[in-house]
Amino acid sequence: MADEGFLVVAVAIDENIDEVRSLAENITYPVLMDPDHILTELYAISNVPAVVWIDEEGRIARPNAYEFGSDLLSEFTGRTRAGHFDQIREWVHNGTVPEDASSQIADLSDDEVAARLHFRLAAHLRRNGDEDGASRHFDAAAQLAPLDFTVVRAAMPLQGESPFGEEFFKILAEYEAAGTPFHGIIPASEA
Repeated sequence: MADEGFLVVAVAIDENIDEVRSLAENITYPVLMDPDHILTELYAISNVPAVVWIDEEGRIARPNAYEFGSDLLSEFTGRTRAGHFDQIREWVHNGTVPEDASSQIADLSDDEVAARLHFRLAAHLRRNGDEDGASRHFDAAAQLAPLDFTVVRAAMPLQGESPFGEEFFKILAEYEAAGTPFHGIIPASEA
């Protein structure tokens, strides 16, 4: 739908550019890097995947929602991209947004903001060789926002852990036990 003025921009909240590059190898739209997670703070995103619709005037047409851009994880999640893509086509072709587009997404809590600040500091310290300082701040971030995947899961590869390893599945179980607290729109079919 590029000829209709539609553009997808992906943002990786990662700092391993080689890994992101390999994942983006056949992608035809821009993929930006946000290793300090500025975007997650600006749009109050606490878990991924999250999709924000922004119109040509730079206004948010639909706040961050739990949506998928591919079927890569559909076997794991049980969700496909089909319904979301139908909604996007309806928006691009007819200007129609889903009913949930008027949802108000709460600002990040003080603890969530502090967790992001600790995460940023930890990432900075790690990039500058202070592993002990980084570890302390990654731990502080996890204490403040223990179910925020943009903080806790994102720290895993930076600390030598697998983001799909045993620790991730432990956090995922805690997240599910807490009612999957996604900070954004959960599609009606998921709610």
